Amino acid sequence: MKEIMLKIVGKQYSGDEAEEQMEFVTEGQLYERNGATYLIYEESEFSGFPGCKTSLRLKDDSVRMKRIGRGAGYGMEMEFRKGQRFFGKYETPYGTMDMEVLTNRVENNLSPEGLGDISVDYHVSLEGMAEGRNELHIEVNEANSGK
Repeated sequence: MKEIMLKIVGKQYSGDEAEEQMEFVTEGQLYERNGATYLIYEESEFSGFPGCKTSLRLKDDSVRMKRIGRGAGYGMEMEFRKGQRFFGKYETPYGTMDMEVLTNRVENNLSPEGLGDISVDYHVSLEGMAEGRNELHIEVNEANSGK
């Protein structure tokens, strides 16, 4: 397992304009298993999911995100693959909602050492009540690089 630094930028869009942007830097771990690269990090108060652990599984042309909360009642799994829909559940402390994700774009620009960046552009719908377009951009650097 390799120690890494992650810079995570999430944007939510209303029409063509970014309505909300979240950005934070955190430590994480990177490892490879069965031909897939895994990035694991702890969410923060700033990300809106304090006490949650997120893992990203990168394999071929897909990214699977899994978020698990410790005692907070949060749980979610999404898979991003360009042009495909993913159906799942979004667990909150207030109950579980059906979730649908349509991926517009997935870019995995990680080097063989696991450094570089990942970008995902997707639409998400939570039981038709909350719908929107989101972008997720993650930069992966060595833990001691100072970037």
